[in-house]
Amino acid sequence: MKAIDPQLTSAQGATQALHGNTAIEVSFEFFPPADSEMEATLWKSVERLAPLAPRFVSVTYGADGSTRERTHNVVTRVQRETPLIGAPHLTCVGASRGEILDIARKYWDQGIRHLVALRGDPPQGQTRYVPHPDGFAYAADLVAGLKSVADFDISVAAYPEVHPEAPSAQFDLETLKRKIDAGASRAITQFFYDTNVFLRFRDRCQAVGVKTLIVPGILPITRFPQVLRFAARCGASIPEWLKHRFHGLDDDPDTRRLIAASVAIEQVQELERQGVRDFHFYTLNRAELTYAICHALGVRPASKQRAVA
Repeated sequence: MKAIDPQLTSAQGATQALHGNTAIEVSFEFFPPADSEMEATLWKSVERLAPLAPRFVSVTYGADGSTRERTHNVVTRVQRETPLIGAPHLTCVGASRGEILDIARKYWDQGIRHLVALRGDPPQGQTRYVPHPDGFAYAADLVAGLKSVADFDISVAAYPEVHPEAPSAQFDLETLKRKIDAGASRAITQFFYDTNVFLRFRDRCQAVGVKTLIVPGILPITRFPQVLRFAARCGASIPEWLKHRFHGLDDDPDTRRLIAASVAIEQVQELERQGVRDFHFYTLNRAELTYAICHALGVRPASKQRAVA
């Protein structure tokens, strides 16, 4: 990856000028690459998206810590070679409290100040989550433990359509509130495609006293069957109108990309009209759609922002 010019990543200031005191903030999620080809794609995407000056870029963590080393390598390279803020995921799965807190201390010593704290998915082959006998049981416990190490900026997960393992929507909301009360700075939602789902969830969060930032998670659609699989696992609904838009496009990648961009741009612009100013993009290590959506929101490299202003 060639060096990224820090001046190209100062888009927030220009965005502030464009939007007044309600500047759009974005963050991006990547996952650790499994081979050299995927690694090249990842760093090409980081290079493409870096000039948009995201608040942070998060890096996922596999079930039972299966990508721990690769997550660490990506985040530390982001910190070392780019002006971006790296935010590794940490989960409760597959490690003791001591192991997790040691990882957190090492991150702090390496200058990493932002973490994404998650309960985590059951390891492959297991159908239900079982807390580690010497570990943190749930994400709220993990947040409190991380805060005992240092004053990390911590993001946690939220589920507008309820976590698939939660016994009720109210229980799920109370779980989120415990994570916030433990010290989390913001909640990033699972992806969704019905904007009203997010807006209703935001209202319910406010009603139970969750006052922190609720950031919508945006998943641009690169392959519709893949999104259907993701949705089945996490309990997200897929509206019929969305299925209709992608129907018959299995062998037409060019039209799929155009439809995907249109759907995502409509979604973020409607959220912006409803007062949303922060967006988190699940990039799947691809830059094209995320960059286009950010452009539509007015989030652009500094030089282009000045031209618009």
